[in-house]
Order: sequence, then structure tokens, then C-alpha cells
Amino acid sequence: MNVDGAEDGGWELDPEDDAQAAVEAVGRQLKLWREAAGMRPAEFGAAVGYGENLIYKIERGVRIPRPEFLDKADEVLGAGGKISAMKKDVEQARYPKKVRDLTRWEAETVELGSYENHNLHGLLQTEAYTQALFDMRRPAWPQEEANRLVAARVKRSSIFDRTPAPALTFVQEEVTLRRPIGGKMVLRRQLERLLEVGQLRNVEIQVMPTDREDHAGMGGRIQLLKFGDGSVVGHSQGLGNRRISDPKEIRIIELRYGIIRAQALTPRESLAFIEKVLGET
Repeated sequence: MNVDGAEDGGWELDPEDDAQAAVEAVGRQLKLWREAAGMRPAEFGAAVGYGENLIYKIERGVRIPRPEFLDKADEVLGAGGKISAMKKDVEQARYPKKVRDLTRWEAETVELGSYENHNLHGLLQTEAYTQALFDMRRPAWPQEEANRLVAARVKRSSIFDRTPAPALTFVQEEVTLRRPIGGKMVLRRQLERLLEVGQLRNVEIQVMPTDREDHAGMGGRIQLLKFGDGSVVGHSQGLGNRRISDPKEIRIIELRYGIIRAQALTPRESLAFIEKVLGET
């Protein structure tokens, strides 16, 4: 059982988050169900396996309940699935707003292109690789926050299951394939994941070898998201490390990304290269 100090039944919510209203509404409903069952917060907390302090926070809407918490509450309060159904109301609030915005864009994009020079792109990462990245951050995040960000990044991988499928292109620096983030076994599984994803008909992964003499990506990472209405959102470290929608700046990013792709190994050569690195790992 979790005592008051161990609040892993949910996540803290930013008071300025626009999901606040939904979380507060769920909290009020939980309180009504608890009171209708004639249970005090401490009694209810003991029944669901969490401390009284956490129950108060969830009911006030300052803490986001986890899906398993809502399932247990539904069972204890005999709600017949009505409380479990509220998981949909708080699902998006589980993740930071900036991640929700990115996820929404990725869900609407018809074409995504990315050049990464430091880590593997988030959509390509395995859960273990992502966890290792967040765990090694300095200064360190609280474990709860790291876990929340990992869950958010893993959720984004649903883009590979979309229908119709978007066109996804990735250019990765060779070093991102060789740095053993999380250890060699994590890296091996990560390389295997790249080979799996690289076989998808709508995905092209390219490798930029370290020994390339000509390289248009020295300004840093690039990302482009194109939408069905013709609009484009971009990001480039070389243009101030910010999100960009101005057509003139977008053209610069598109030009740079096109040259980077031309300078990198072809998708077929890249998969063979990844297989070679996997064999050496």
C-alpha cells in the first residue's frame, strides 16, 4: 500500500495547464461517488491502496489520477464502469502541454522530416532508450516527472499505426547509432527497432556517416511537419531553436534538409549500415 508520502497514483498538474478544467471535473465526480458510498477519504484511500493525502489532491483537481487508480476506484465504489470511463477525460492531461501540442501536430501531419545530430528522434526510440535518456539528465528530474515524459514519448509512437499513413523521413548522424545509451543491450534493441521501422513503406531512415566532408547540417537539428492544408511548421537550431511558420524561413529549412538528405546514405544503404553497427554491438 502507498502511504501519504508516496503519491504514485497520479501526476502533478501545472495550474496554468488548459487541461485543468477536465481534471477538476473528474475530481468532483470522484468525490461525489465516494460520498454517495458513505466512505471517508482515509477509508477510500485504504481501499484503493493509496494515502488520504493523495485522495484529497485528486478530488481537488491538483493531481491527475492514473488509469489504474480510476479502474480501482470504479471497482471499490461499484460505479459499473462510469469512473473507468473518465480515463478518456484525463488521458491527454497526463502529458505536459508542450508534448500534447507536438502529439497533436504529429497526429495531423501528412509529412514529417527530421535531422538529428545528438539523439535518435523521439518517434524512433524504444521505451528503454527513452528512459535511459531521461534518467541521465542533469540536473536530474524527479523520477515521477521522468516517468511521465517517457510515457508521453512512447504514446507518440502511435503515428506508425495511423491510416492513412504519413510520409516519415529521418536522417540520423552515425554517432546516434553507436552511443550506447542505457548500455549495449538497450542499444541493440534500439538498432533492431530502427531496422523494423525502416521496413515500413511510409518510412525512410537515412544515416549521415561521420566521415562525410560535405555536410549541410552543421547548424544543428531540423524538423519539418507538413499538413493537409498546405501549411508547414518547422524547427531549426540554426534559426534560433524555435518553432517556425514564416514561409521564408521554412524555405531555408526545406532547402537545408533536402541537401542533408542528398548528402546522407540512401535508405537502402542506411539499413545495411545499421545492420553492420548492430553486428558490431
